[in-house]
Amino acid sequence: MAPISRGAVVNLPLFSDSDRGNDPMKNGKKRVFMSVYEELLQKLAPYGQEHLLSFWEELSDEERDSLRQQIDVIDFDLLKDLFVHRSDPSAAAELAYRAEEPSTAYKLSDLRDYDCSKNSPYPQSDAMKLDETTNSITPLKAVSVGEKYLREGKIAVVVVAGGQGTRLGFPYAKGLFQIGPHSHATLFQIHVERILAMQRKYGVRLPFCIQTSPVTHQEIIDFFKENNNFGLHPDDVLIFCQDTMPSVDFDSGKVLLADKAKIARNPNGHGGMLEAINSPQHDSSLSIAREKGVLAELKSRGIEELFYFQIDNPLVDICNPEFIGYHVLNKSDYTLQAIRKNDPKDRVGNIVMIDGRLYIIEYSDLPDEVGARRKSDGTLEIWAGSIAVHMMNVEFLQKNASYSSSLPFHFAKKKVKHVVFDKEAKGENGEPLYGTVIDPDSPNATKYEKFIFDLLPLANNPIVVEIDKETGFAPLKNRSGEKNDTPETVQKHLTGLSSRWLSHLGIKVPDEKSIEISPLFANSCTELADRLKKLEMFPADGIIKESAYWSEDSVK
Repeated sequence: MAPISRGAVVNLPLFSDSDRGNDPMKNGKKRVFMSVYEELLQKLAPYGQEHLLSFWEELSDEERDSLRQQIDVIDFDLLKDLFVHRSDPSAAAELAYRAEEPSTAYKLSDLRDYDCSKNSPYPQSDAMKLDETTNSITPLKAVSVGEKYLREGKIAVVVVAGGQGTRLGFPYAKGLFQIGPHSHATLFQIHVERILAMQRKYGVRLPFCIQTSPVTHQEIIDFFKENNNFGLHPDDVLIFCQDTMPSVDFDSGKVLLADKAKIARNPNGHGGMLEAINSPQHDSSLSIAREKGVLAELKSRGIEELFYFQIDNPLVDICNPEFIGYHVLNKSDYTLQAIRKNDPKDRVGNIVMIDGRLYIIEYSDLPDEVGARRKSDGTLEIWAGSIAVHMMNVEFLQKNASYSSSLPFHFAKKKVKHVVFDKEAKGENGEPLYGTVIDPDSPNATKYEKFIFDLLPLANNPIVVEIDKETGFAPLKNRSGEKNDTPETVQKHLTGLSSRWLSHLGIKVPDEKSIEISPLFANSCTELADRLKKLEMFPADGIIKESAYWSEDSVK
């Protein structure tokens, strides 16, 4: 596509051709709309955003009213300030030079052995304390406390799922993407099955809170209704919608139009959860959530801690008791899972301690010389990479709800479909592009987002729990053919976890074969051993002969 010049502002007449020569007072309806136009123009002009009215004369009355409402709620002073400072040096980058590794960190057991019992049918994997200077908190203590909190109904699950699968070439909510290697189960189904497995194990209901965005909200509601909530109690599926921010042209700061009557907007990031989960959800069937918000609903049920994750990681070990236990025993407001970085430039957030407070510094903000620092044993000093799996205290989130508006915005350059404003713009074949919607070939827009981890400096006793990447982190981000985080690499991780468990039970999965295990068939190595024994599925020669999907009710 030929380059398009940006920033053209179109000055429109206040009256359409049909109005010229007529007495405006004889047409009260037109008079009202022209007055609205003038008011909007007066509001937009000081910010150079008059182009939003470029197609006013083409719009119906309803479209004009809709566009007016959209413009009225935009904070143009904020947008102007964000654009002016978009290239300022990151505050995090300046702090990074004082960054140290987290002071308190634990290593999670790698086989999801929720019982840690003496009669476990496989050799247990030791969970090691990384910092022996702190209080003695053993893995068994952590598991015991975590299981107690689960059985007492003090835990709820939150997933942020507002995004679409755009980078996957999937124009729907990402949670609807079918990722099961053999089952073709969606991301949502896999996560719900893990929750159901934990409910069954601990005899408790685990509320599942789903953050949507305006573009995915109804779609996700309908998806869960169509699938009968995958077996969850209807009152335990709490769907809440995050806010959005206008998408702006990267070079000019001009707000983009998705169509001639609609502002292009993007979800305001996972940090939007703090405001959204504390806001009334008017379409909820639950009175407290409808009037006060989802967090108030959870608190009314006695929920004290939230297990938080992002929708794109089907390997996440939801409500791992050991993880919960470390969080509770340390009286932590905010606990993070981390993977150990192999390379200073790994594209994960860096969990660091700065002046006694825990922070996450984005990989793009970490100076090369800081990221490359090494300890005496040759390992990276800044080693802890965030995977967006957290435990968060409910009281902490409620107490800081008012801080949601003060969370800083982060900038991301993205591709955004938009209406062409430049009257001179031409397509590849010379066709005029003015007024058409184009899908740019390269990033063209700035999206403003908030991140939930910016709450970390406010948290008491934040801690880090290291996990094995191979067993707990496989994000789905890119379409097939890319190098990493594709459907193929995620599926390989899913079947790889099954192979790992089977290997510990003395069963070999040949390279050309693969086993997918539903969490409802087995959600840990211990459960797998028990299920295979009951079903007499242990292969006589210890070798898997065929690829298969092992589900709750059958072996396919």
